[in-house]
Amino acid sequence: MHEVCHSIHPILGEVIQTIEGAGFRSLGQGTAHRIVRQAAARGRLGRTLLISGPAGAGKGAFVDDVLALAFCAADDASVRPCNACRGCRDGRARTHPDLVIGSPDTWREQRSAGESIVAAARRWLLDAAGAPVVAERRIVVIEAADRANEQTQNALLKALEEPTDRHTFVIVADEPWRLLPTIRSRCQPVRIGPLPSRELADFLVDERQLPADLATVLARLSNGLIGRAIRLVENQELLAWRRRVQSQLLELLEHGRADRFAAARDLLDETVRLGAVAVVPESEEEEARTPAAAQRAAATVLVGAWLDLTRDLLVVAAGRPELAPGSELGSELATAGPRIRTVELVRFIGLLERIHDGLRENAAPKLALEAAMLSWPALATSRDR
Repeated sequence: MHEVCHSIHPILGEVIQTIEGAGFRSLGQGTAHRIVRQAAARGRLGRTLLISGPAGAGKGAFVDDVLALAFCAADDASVRPCNACRGCRDGRARTHPDLVIGSPDTWREQRSAGESIVAAARRWLLDAAGAPVVAERRIVVIEAADRANEQTQNALLKALEEPTDRHTFVIVADEPWRLLPTIRSRCQPVRIGPLPSRELADFLVDERQLPADLATVLARLSNGLIGRAIRLVENQELLAWRRRVQSQLLELLEHGRADRFAAARDLLDETVRLGAVAVVPESEEEEARTPAAAQRAAATVLVGAWLDLTRDLLVVAAGRPELAPGSELGSELATAGPRIRTVELVRFIGLLERIHDGLRENAAPKLALEAAMLSWPALATSRDR
């Protein structure tokens, strides 16, 4: 039955897979699904995959799909992953005997006394090169590869330069440009991007039982990133924090330098106390939760919320308030937006983007936020307008 339907029309075959529970489970990502399916059909799934996309885009769910596809034992290749066989189940559960998963955090935690993280990564890569036990290939997943320093990436590059037909590398990164060009050139790129707001809202209604109006708000607030949307659903304190921070930033449009400087410190301290920030170490030799790392991670999250607010203001200032994701949460945007020149907002967005990148390059968080506060536009008076 499957063979007949697939020969008649591939779309009909996909419908049958969905009905019977087979196929990919990650939401959207049609292009990424197609790339991996075509690679598998040509017998080229064995090359290194670079799965990239912004944090919260759903890369983990897509990796689960790839693992199920790679380990699926269904005789009919057209229905892989079947999601019913042992290979699919173990792949999705990440318990398959031929699956090895590592990351800079893993190498940091597993290093021996006195061992550098580079040496720990080399040792891990050597162990990962073992022969497959059950499947045809061993799958080596390296998460957050873009957080590895240059020396560690060079160790990874050596493993990629000596490929075997027994291994498939799956490299996962938020910011692939942080990887060495020589690593990127050896990979099949697969981009995981945001979902259309309507599709994400429907998912939140169907799977999370949210009211349609709240689902629409969260889908737009998360910029189509399913992981961010789920995080907001599961952490109401985070959603309240975001709204509180953005309201305070709007109030500061009418305040002077002294109030702004004090607010920068207070906002940073509150974000650190929130405890919902994923803390990334400043370097691979540093423990994850030092005060400096926590402050830098908090400042990064804070700047992200500030960027979203400024983009909303720009949309309102341009006369399209209905397109601003945050406009449903209050009237402050509608009041402030028309009183700020669009050129100032565009300039400030560029500054925040540079600050956001600088925080990833170890910029001082308090100084960065104070610099932003100095450039935060002031509301124009009726005389100015």
